[in-house]
Amino acid sequence: MNPSIESRASKIRLLLLDVDGVMSDGRIYFDSDGRELKSFNTLDGHGIKMLQNTGVKVGIITGRKNPLVEKRARDLRIDILIQGREDKLTALAELREAEPFPLEAIAFMGDDWPDLAVMRAVGLALTVQNAHDEVKKIAHWQSTKPGGSGAVREACDTIMRAQNTYDRALSGFL
Repeated sequence: MNPSIESRASKIRLLLLDVDGVMSDGRIYFDSDGRELKSFNTLDGHGIKMLQNTGVKVGIITGRKNPLVEKRARDLRIDILIQGREDKLTALAELREAEPFPLEAIAFMGDDWPDLAVMRAVGLALTVQNAHDEVKKIAHWQSTKPGGSGAVREACDTIMRAQNTYDRALSGFL
């Protein structure tokens, strides 16, 4: 692992995630009744749970508002959920009033322009393989997988490896 990324990742106590393009593939599906559908990757979900088990909190900041995201957050025991916020930097500032994490202890994983300001502010800026080029330019780390296809799991594994908690988490399954 790159020593700079390892150093940044070793300090993370809160991982914040965008949804569309990060936790999902970024596509918006509608059924015949006009209801929105999303798909989420189980690898990502398991990675989130394992990271939480090591003591790192996980939260969501997303520009859209959707009850499916509320359900996914509930299923994964994510209690930090901020939806419908295009100004994600302001949302981060409000979150830090309630959860006073230092910026260097926060990672954010985004994929598009609305994520840039938060990514510039936090200690570890993460992105997905299929992110917009401007996002890739400022990210400290990029997954090998596209959003919605295990990219969040890669980020969780990277943080756990940097914090020397990966092998302990894995040993519970061997």
